[in-house]
Amino acid sequence: MNDAAAKAEALVNEGVMGLRDGKFEHARDALQQAIAMGASDASTHLALAFAYGNLGEDQNTLDAIDAALAVEPRNLRALLYRADHQSRHGRTRKALVFYDAALRIASEAQEQLPNDVQQGLMRAQSKLAEFTDDYEDYLLDGLKARGYSPHSAHPRFNRALDIALGKRQVYYQQPTRFHYPELPQVQFFPKGIFPWMEQLEAAFTDVREEMMAVLNQPANFSPYLVSDADVVQFNDASNVDNEDWGAYFFYEKGLLNEAHAASCPKTVALLNDMPLPKVPGSTPHALYSRLAGQTRIPPHHGLINTRLICHLPLLVPENCGGLRCGNQVELWQEGRAYVFDDSIEHEAWNDSEQDRVVLLFDIWRPELTEEEKELIGAMLQTVSSYEEEAD
Repeated sequence: MNDAAAKAEALVNEGVMGLRDGKFEHARDALQQAIAMGASDASTHLALAFAYGNLGEDQNTLDAIDAALAVEPRNLRALLYRADHQSRHGRTRKALVFYDAALRIASEAQEQLPNDVQQGLMRAQSKLAEFTDDYEDYLLDGLKARGYSPHSAHPRFNRALDIALGKRQVYYQQPTRFHYPELPQVQFFPKGIFPWMEQLEAAFTDVREEMMAVLNQPANFSPYLVSDADVVQFNDASNVDNEDWGAYFFYEKGLLNEAHAASCPKTVALLNDMPLPKVPGSTPHALYSRLAGQTRIPPHHGLINTRLICHLPLLVPENCGGLRCGNQVELWQEGRAYVFDDSIEHEAWNDSEQDRVVLLFDIWRPELTEEEKELIGAMLQTVSSYEEEAD
């Protein structure tokens, strides 16, 4: 260490001691000299900000904090001090921006945070909670003055507003097996983009009639999830081998169940008119999915994001429940189909005392080209053949 660096370090130490002893003018002068001599790390700028703050030098305090953040933008102490300083001077809205940033950054921290930082974060949470209602009222009043009505606005904007206000969490595709990049993050898809949806819903009566004949023999259903020692279970395993979540498969891993197809010919004919991703050994899955009363399917993610899942509710008791995908919920209604991305966290529940049954099947994502479908299918088949090694 050269003489100038040693002198700068000595001045920093002198300034810190001055802060501890309440000698704020002395601390300010020492830290200013240290910075002029090249001590430009974030902690030195922040120490100078504390000195300025205790001397009532408002703008100099902010300038010193900003200098610290210029060196280290994610410095939690600097973010919290800037927020606290603005809050003390009545600049609440400016303070909230930095409290929020500190909390976001802290949520990503892998290590234990120092006690003073933890206390600052608790203060940030308290301040945010205190002023959230004020911010929401201000925002909604401003929007309404510009013509906004929550009842007539686009649903996607209403959801975005809820996210901005912290009322909804943001969810992303997290398939457990294969992630295909650059596909839109959509939870529930608009019906209008699927030309076959009208045909599906029009077949409700015929499909329900065949399903009821199957449902009259409970032994027809097997557990939807079956234990397999060779498969890694990434999701909650509480429903593995559970007959309360039952399945009557028409297609399972791409293979047609001939006996089930023969018993429900109208259902299988309908399925074969749907854009099923037919990849032997992998997909589609198509089935009557039975969920017993008082049963929940815990939050989980699907295997791949190149498919979507379609539900046609066939039997929905009163006060049954629905399905949450990401931050949206669809309540089951008999004959009203919907499509969702099961690579996004989702869960389902049946709060009634009776069975709920839907026709469930995979479809290709509409954004994929025919070339992409062929390549994805080839890859999935190759992976399946690799995993089928001899014992």
